[in-house]
Amino acid sequence: MHELPNAREDAEQIARDLAAVAQIDAVPTILQIICDETGMGFAAVARVSDSSWTACAVRDNVGFGLKASQQLELRTTLCFESRAARESIVVDNFSRSPEYCDHHTPAIYRLQSYISVPIVLPDGEYFGNLCAIDAQPRSLSNTRVVRMFEVFASLIGMQLHSARRQSTAEALLANERRTAQLREQFIAVLGHDLRNPLSAFSATAELLCRRQESELVAIGSRLKRAVGRMAGLINDVMDFARGRLGGGVAMNIAPIPDLEAALRAVVDELCDADSSCVIEFCAHITEPVECDRARIQQLLSNLLANALTHGAKGVPVTVSGEVTGGWLVLTVRNSGLPIPDEVRTQIFEPYYRPATSDPGGGLGLGLFICKQIVNAHGGTLEVSSTYEEGTTFTARIPQKR
Repeated sequence: MHELPNAREDAEQIARDLAAVAQIDAVPTILQIICDETGMGFAAVARVSDSSWTACAVRDNVGFGLKASQQLELRTTLCFESRAARESIVVDNFSRSPEYCDHHTPAIYRLQSYISVPIVLPDGEYFGNLCAIDAQPRSLSNTRVVRMFEVFASLIGMQLHSARRQSTAEALLANERRTAQLREQFIAVLGHDLRNPLSAFSATAELLCRRQESELVAIGSRLKRAVGRMAGLINDVMDFARGRLGGGVAMNIAPIPDLEAALRAVVDELCDADSSCVIEFCAHITEPVECDRARIQQLLSNLLANALTHGAKGVPVTVSGEVTGGWLVLTVRNSGLPIPDEVRTQIFEPYYRPATSDPGGGLGLGLFICKQIVNAHGGTLEVSSTYEEGTTFTARIPQKR
């Protein structure tokens, strides 16, 4: 027997194919059935390329000596010829075979009977052979035996093809995850680095607003609004990146004695920015609340911005808040068309914007960040939307007792 590791072969691919065959639970049983049904002493699943023959799985009842992962010199095997012709080779008795009686393979390995059936994957790739050998003549050329080998070879080929597809899919998924993580890291770094030039813009806008010339003041005011919008986008991106990269949004939870006033300040700020919006503020919070003041303000601001954008024009948006049953409960409700079911299932996903959204809007991170803020508080954020009741976002934040 000549074991010959072939330097030209891709060792990694051989290792993958060996592992793939080893993962097919039926292979040992198949090889046992072959030996039991035919009387053959040795059966194997062989990986056969144009330059190597590698045993992937073996059943050795006669001490032939070849083990899984070991190789034979390709041209000493009949599998080489089976691969070239893409046909089965079946020999009951080499000494009586006109075609193979003088062949070198039975002389090298002292064989009298032999069968080898190609293992071809569903996509047409030639993997190797399902083969069996013995030192005694055996009855192999009958239809039943050949058909058994063909069925088993087809089964192995289908299993290998399925395993390769799964492995490819997993590799693509892992690559996508790595790419996504790198993208999010890039976003985080970009958002951080943009803050310095933005600070310079903000300082310039402030200086312009202090000038006496009305035209410069107007330019400064426009610049301040643009800087404010850019800062909001950058903050959203930074919060998104922190949430996706595992750190979560930064929190500073403490007892807040004046949360109602903090929420009212958010409403007043939005109304000052857009005199056409109408917001009914119905909060009644008289006791200290355990939360992050700035984050709860951000939560309300994002929910209100969403309600004002998608709600019915001219109809008030309602804000309510209270502490009840050990929970801070904040709700934002707007009238208008209900949110379709297919949108509601994705509404808290990052970068999601409905197809009906106006161009030039935000990044689609507002509701995602709302969800992250509530989650960081250990709470829940839910949405209900009907024709009769309108759309209501309800945030519940647990309170210590």
